[in-house]
Parts: sequence; C-alpha cells; structure tokens
Amino acid sequence: MKTVLITGGTGMVGTYLIKKLLENGYSVIVLSRNPPKQPLLNNLQYAAWNVDNGEIDTEALAKADVIIHLAGAGVADKRWSGKRKKIIQQSRIESSKLLVSALRNLPNHKVQTCISASAIGWYGPDTPESKLNGFVETDMPYNDFLGKTCQLWEESISPLIDLNIRLVKYRIGIVLSNTGGALTAFKQPLRMGIAAILGNGSQKVSWIHIEDLCRMFLFAIENNHLNGVYNAVANVPVTNKELTLTLAKVQRGKRYIPVYVPSILLKVAMGEMSIEVLKSTTVNNQKIRDAGFTFLYPTIEPALSHLKNSE
Repeated sequence: MKTVLITGGTGMVGTYLIKKLLENGYSVIVLSRNPPKQPLLNNLQYAAWNVDNGEIDTEALAKADVIIHLAGAGVADKRWSGKRKKIIQQSRIESSKLLVSALRNLPNHKVQTCISASAIGWYGPDTPESKLNGFVETDMPYNDFLGKTCQLWEESISPLIDLNIRLVKYRIGIVLSNTGGALTAFKQPLRMGIAAILGNGSQKVSWIHIEDLCRMFLFAIENNHLNGVYNAVANVPVTNKELTLTLAKVQRGKRYIPVYVPSILLKVAMGEMSIEVLKSTTVNNQKIRDAGFTFLYPTIEPALSHLKNSE
C-alpha cells in the first residue's frame, strides 16, 4: 500500500485520520516538531520538521506517495489579537511553502497526490443566492480575515500543480467529533442542563461528522479523478438552534433548558471571533457527491447519535 505523509497529524482531525489510514493498510509518516526517537508501530513513523526554521526530513519526504496537509494553528484556540491572527495565517502559508520548496528540490520524489485542508471560512456570510442553493466551490473568497486566510492558504500550496502533483483541496466545515472542536464547546453547558443557543440561533451551520471527513481524505487518495477544490460538509446544514437542541435531546433526553446567549455577551467574551459563531454560512456539497462520495451521516441527528454512542 501507499505511504502517506501527514502534517498536522497530532490535531483532532489528524489523530482520527491516522487511525483510519492504518486500519486501511496504509503506511503513515507524521511530520512533527518533536518526533519520538523510536517508531511506535512498523507502519507508523515520525519524522522531523520545523516550519519556523525551514527544516524538513527529506528522507521521509522521499518515501511518500501521498501528502495530507493539515498543519495550521487552531483558529478558535485563542482570542484574535493581531499577533494571533498572524500566527493563524503564517502557520498555514509557511508550512505549505516549505512542502513546495522541499519537493521542488527533491527531483526523485514519488509524491503523486497532495490533499490539503482549507475551510469554509473562504465564503463569508450568506448571500440571498447562498441561502437558496449554498455556496459552491467557484464562489470568490470573502474579504475578511478568514476569507483572506483561506485564499492565501490555498494559493500557498497550489504551486504543487506545476510539479505534476495532483492537488485536492477540501474546504472543511464545522467538524463534529468527541475529541475536541465545536462539539466539545456545545456540550459544556449541557452538563448543567443548559442548551446554549448562540444569538438568535437562526444562523446556518455547515458541518461534517469526523468519520465522513476522514473517509473523504481516503476517497481522494483512492480516486485519481478528484482534482481541485471540494466542499467538505454534510448534505443538510442546520441552524445553530437546531444543532443545539438536537444535541441536547441526544445527550439529555428532555432534561435540559434552552437558553439564548445574547450576541452582545458573545462579542464581549470572544471579541472579533464572535463574528464566526454568529455568522450564517450555507455551503453546498453537490460537487463531492457528484464525484462519487457517499456520506454515512448526511443529516444531523444520526450524526450526533453516533457520536453519543461512541463516547
């Protein structure tokens, strides 16, 4: 089977994806700033890279048939100070540039495919057209921080096309997982029986179950006809209110109280980042479905029920 080199392999998506790759017989090399000295498994290796210093293990890179590029500082981990926003952008752009440069200077590499993460932050808030049909991959990037970040992110990995490497970019929605991300934040008030609806709750959330997302990465490895940008979201976006109340029902039955969290409180608590939790973004996934991908969890209640049963 092929060897897959992963950046960002210690994050929420990367950790789950590595498990899926190993289960499907792939050999995996994880690029890490501090790799363990001894391999953990025969088909799971770690190799060193340091984006700040422009360093990468070229021997590991030379073994790869596929690169999955997930590296990037967490968008929601900290308040968006000027310094933090720069880290969010540069961690994505500079890591992409390092991969491109290393491959350009490694003439005998055997990388055939790169699958790179991006995000639906590309699109910005809903428009009258997107409310009806959802944003599609040909829509222009929005002129705000996340829109510009996603544009720079995608542009920074695009030179791989000139190296005759098939490039797939997934604009990923809100990932639902038991091990971190948005779902963990939604669950916290539910421990006290509070279903916290953000703002008026009408904003659309374009989401994806982590199992479907990781299956989508495998789908891109195994199907050479995939090329370019695809939206990685489930079939049916939901409002924040629908998501919150469905999660409350799955987690607690009828033992919860809906509470609306005023927008002004979110703005005080989160600063500029509150724009993202209050923003409505309806994203269309028809392109990836037309390519042949089938979702296990196209709608929200079965997705949340599966995660509840997997806790």
